[in-house]
Amino acid sequence: MTSPPFFHTPIKVCGLTREEDVDACAQAGVNAIGFVFYEKSPRFISPERAHGLANRLPAFITPVLLFVNASEDDIRQACDAVPSAWLQFHGDESPAFCDKMAKLTGRRYIRALRMPLETREDWDKNTPQIPCELVEYSHQYQTAHAILLDAFVPGYGGGGKTFNWSLIPQNVNAHLVLSGGLTPANVGDAIHTLKTRGRSFSVDVSSGVEASKGIKDAQLIHQFVQAVRQAEHTSR
Repeated sequence: MTSPPFFHTPIKVCGLTREEDVDACAQAGVNAIGFVFYEKSPRFISPERAHGLANRLPAFITPVLLFVNASEDDIRQACDAVPSAWLQFHGDESPAFCDKMAKLTGRRYIRALRMPLETREDWDKNTPQIPCELVEYSHQYQTAHAILLDAFVPGYGGGGKTFNWSLIPQNVNAHLVLSGGLTPANVGDAIHTLKTRGRSFSVDVSSGVEASKGIKDAQLIHQFVQAVRQAEHTSR
């Protein structure tokens, strides 16, 4: 049996609020960091705060700005504060709106899809808010640079829960970002699961590397990165 090709797994840590957490991500070798512009989130920060934190980043680490049903003016303001950032849409933003804002700001964007926690039957029965299957969703948002898969929870934003990774189909024509309840303890299993399906993807973590909401733990960040890199080698 031929082994699946080796992929380097990009790592994003989301919901940063402090200088020391940005520094810990850079030291650990994280590829991207996320700033949350959703006021109901405990990880919310202002554009001015994001500007200061992003200025600490060394070269080749990408800031990402997370929005939930934000206005065009709010998105523009955040983009002005962090010129090099990508956009991440986590609310009810339509394909047309995402495409418009990407063009107006000259940014790439990531679109989030909330996945069912357990089985396909649970998806159909309990989560009618999920608009469609992943294959169709990726087609609708074909201008997105990636589709982020998070676990479905009431409201918006991550709930620190994992979903059933076996629900991810193999025929999705999009780069995927795996999110939702990832921790240093389980990210290796997630990577093994997806690597055996022969595709590349990224991983995104927030609460799984926190001491409390919005406060990251430097040791957990390093452990998460180490777990990802270890899983890459054992999955070859």
